[in-house]
Amino acid sequence: MSPNTRWLWAVAVGLSLSSRLIAEESENKPEAITDTSKAGADFAIQGEYIGEFNLGDGVDQKFGLQVISLGEGKYQGVAYFGGLPGDGWDGFSKLPPTDGESVDGVVKLVANEGSAEIKDGQVTIKTNDDQQLGTMKKTERKSPTEGQAPPEGAIVLFDGSSADAFEGGKLTADKLLAGGCKSKQKFQDFTLHLEFRTPFMPKAKGQARGNSGVYLQDRYEVQVLDSFGLEGLDDECGAIYSKKAPRENMCYPPLCWQTYDIEFTAAKFEGDKKVKNATVTVKHNGSVIHENVEVDGPTAGGAAETAEPGAIQLQDHGNPVVFRNIWIVEKKG
Repeated sequence: MSPNTRWLWAVAVGLSLSSRLIAEESENKPEAITDTSKAGADFAIQGEYIGEFNLGDGVDQKFGLQVISLGEGKYQGVAYFGGLPGDGWDGFSKLPPTDGESVDGVVKLVANEGSAEIKDGQVTIKTNDDQQLGTMKKTERKSPTEGQAPPEGAIVLFDGSSADAFEGGKLTADKLLAGGCKSKQKFQDFTLHLEFRTPFMPKAKGQARGNSGVYLQDRYEVQVLDSFGLEGLDDECGAIYSKKAPRENMCYPPLCWQTYDIEFTAAKFEGDKKVKNATVTVKHNGSVIHENVEVDGPTAGGAAETAEPGAIQLQDHGNPVVFRNIWIVEKKG
């Protein structure tokens, strides 16, 4: 075999192996569903449920239940005393996650304290000796700031008509803004409103499930992730990434529209020396999850801190997270 022939053969083999690896990676990547009409039975069960029960003390106790789809008819449930996060839960009292699966159209979650059976949008709670305690109904919450119109003087970055305010901005087929872009305009101190939607990825876990992020000044990331029903750690939805966990996990189920309302004050410098950290207050779906939190430096992947203003970056992390209704009000010093 001549040197040229060997070279061509090596290139062909390399291309073949590369194509096979790409195909295998694509085949193994969990499906990301963005259309509720195509989400199937698992999605229909997943969601939030509320109800009240008399536990024997003569007083009705409100409960909330979050049911998370794990794909292929498998689920996990988390029960909250007092109601759902942001709607009655005290932030502490809850039952550990419980696994279950669908059998003949009924999902049964079994815990030490009893069981929950889910069918047709209703949960029936029973004791271990099969005594019925009560029922819970499915609810679909909406953020109180969803659809909030920009106030007078606001800078509208995205209203669905054009992605021109962003470098790398791309409209999806349904006129939403895809991740992977930065605002052309840069900002110092501001109030930011935006709405985001994570895809339904039941077979994905952790950071592979609806991952994106909102970078303030292109430096400090407020995490976007499908963290529905999880603990609310410093790498989950609402976190100041790897620096500060949210007060509580206010994440709605995937394919629901969610809101961030953010008050940001930039770090202060004297010459090249930073004399005051940036501070941020974040409302997630209307609930305060960070209040005047100091951020001691850029989060992972963020630009270096300087006295200069910075862009709003909407991160692309390989999942089809989309955004809408983005506006900002600059604060004048």
